[in-house]
Amino acid sequence: MSDVITDASEGVGTIMLNRPDRRNALSDSMIQGVAAAMKQMEADPAVGAIVLTGAGNAFCSGGDVQGFHESGGEGGGSAVVDEAAVEAQRQAQEETVGRIYRCAKPVLASIPGAVAGAGIGLALAADLRIGSTRTVFATAFGGVGLAGDFGVAWLLHQLVGPALARELLFLNPRIRGEQCADLGLVNWIVAEDELETKTRELATKLASGSSHALSGMKQNLLRAPGEDLTASMHAEVPLHKATGLTNDHVNAVKAFVNKEASTFPVGWHAVAEEETTCR
Repeated sequence: MSDVITDASEGVGTIMLNRPDRRNALSDSMIQGVAAAMKQMEADPAVGAIVLTGAGNAFCSGGDVQGFHESGGEGGGSAVVDEAAVEAQRQAQEETVGRIYRCAKPVLASIPGAVAGAGIGLALAADLRIGSTRTVFATAFGGVGLAGDFGVAWLLHQLVGPALARELLFLNPRIRGEQCADLGLVNWIVAEDELETKTRELATKLASGSSHALSGMKQNLLRAPGEDLTASMHAEVPLHKATGLTNDHVNAVKAFVNKEASTFPVGWHAVAEEETTCR
């Protein structure tokens, strides 16, 4: 069976990591599959939101430790760092975590159980996260003598702050259920038997929103960590004004005044750069 299963229906694209016997530990084919699926779904105008999840009782346990053992460690038994391997992993990380993080469309990670190591990078790169009472976060790198990869340190630093990021990486506590929400690792925790339904509800709501507005919001959010307030405010105005020219905005304002629910056309239409150019 494929290490990645994909589906697209009713405006929602789903990418499922599919190695349940290894708790969805990363394989080369899984990394390639996630990269290809993200690229395809981001380009598909029929997809308005993307769900990333794992088969069985885990989201992703990170690197395949059993595979490391069989090959003599993460470095394959070599005494020197393989420069080609470094470059290959940089590209793999960019095409998975990087693509998820920068995707113009909203990405929702649905976390049915354990998420560890590099799997945390996949989960935290998503815009939103929903877990169940079975969800467990563990950075895990220290336990196998590794520094960490797939953007986990940066993403933790951005999401939970420097002090907690250090605690989670250095001490590797297991964060379970509601504690994941309390620390900001997930947005919602629901009952185990409700996760699939709640995930679909959230994804459908995202997919039915204004694609112009959502893409503009995502651009503003992606810029924010590297800018001060003044620069961020200056940059957001052209996007705001561009969305104000769309039918999405005009029709939503009309619906609001008429006390009706706003509806937006099916299909993804991001705010193009040329639309934000002042004339």
